[in-house]
Amino acid sequence: MRYGTKAVWVGNEPDYTGAVVPPIYMVSTYRQTDPEIKDKYVYTRLGNPTIERLERKIAALEEGKYAIATSSGMAAIDTVLRLLKPGDEIITMETLYATTINLMKTTYAQYGVRVKFIDLTKTENLLGNISRETRMIYFETPTNPLLKIVDIGEVCKIVKDENSEAIIVVDNTFASPYNQRPLTLGADIVVHSTTKYIGGHSDIIGGAIITNNEEIYKKLRANITSSGGVPSPFDAWLTLRSIRTFHVRMEKHNYNAMKIAQYLSGKEDVEKTYYPGLKNHEGHEIARKQMKTPYGSEGYGGMISFQLKADIKGVRKFLKSLKIIALAVSLGGTESLIVHPASMPPYKPLTMEEKERMGIWDNLIRFSVGIEDVEDLIEDLETAFKEMRK
Repeated sequence: MRYGTKAVWVGNEPDYTGAVVPPIYMVSTYRQTDPEIKDKYVYTRLGNPTIERLERKIAALEEGKYAIATSSGMAAIDTVLRLLKPGDEIITMETLYATTINLMKTTYAQYGVRVKFIDLTKTENLLGNISRETRMIYFETPTNPLLKIVDIGEVCKIVKDENSEAIIVVDNTFASPYNQRPLTLGADIVVHSTTKYIGGHSDIIGGAIITNNEEIYKKLRANITSSGGVPSPFDAWLTLRSIRTFHVRMEKHNYNAMKIAQYLSGKEDVEKTYYPGLKNHEGHEIARKQMKTPYGSEGYGGMISFQLKADIKGVRKFLKSLKIIALAVSLGGTESLIVHPASMPPYKPLTMEEKERMGIWDNLIRFSVGIEDVEDLIEDLETAFKEMRK
């Protein structure tokens, strides 16, 4: 079965009614046939037919054996980090989503988990930094928001040679499983905020964890069952609905983002454009190797960041002048969204020095390119540039 057919039909198999769209099991508890509680379904935190359909579909998208749906992307990340114990070390990057970094540095550090930050875009930095205590390597690629690229296959090779017990975790949210499938490149776990491209309509909050390792899966399932970070059946049903058009949406995201990245890179008002599909993007050749659609073509996703040649006043004027592109947090929806990262809640508490180190400059803009007509988006940007110059 090819990818688009999987997106439509896996998890959407008809039930006994023959309904083409399976119903929602919007239920918390299930009538039991035996006082010893032996039936498959007992309580929705422990299992639900709608959520299970979603998990089968997401596993198929990532070419994985096992998937766990969660109530948010951060719930997915937290569930994975619960695999660590006091004294364990996690190696990661400082250019992750700020909330992920905060979770590691505050919550897990106070439980005795050591966090080591290194630049994983240079995979040789792993040599000499992996110890017997290293239990997890965690990274995004492309990263949020600078779209830095990490060579997944090379990281996996080095880590397995240095410490075969270390678990390699990739946050694949920015790329989406349409453009990149890290399990096929050697990763142990993939996490997603399904709120983004997988959900794709800015109307649900969700997350997912995917793995091929049965032992890891059982531990993760125990973690989510005890912590309770499961999605509602309604959110699971909405996500199932969304995935039926996932492959079609991603093609348009890829196309529009490439066109707009090329447009921005030629603008006098733009200091620098960050997009993996541009030949001058740092890490482009690695992205070209590992960011492939299921049909073999290059797919660089719908996320762009760019720096304006403007001060903070000019940046705000530019953003306020947009009419079609919505000024809003989040990403991956059908509609185009744009945001000023330095003003986002996760980055506001940081010092100027911390922001500079992470690349969260005052003139940086993050743009989630939607699936509108690209000509309208470019015209909207052009109008905003003109207003900024006044």
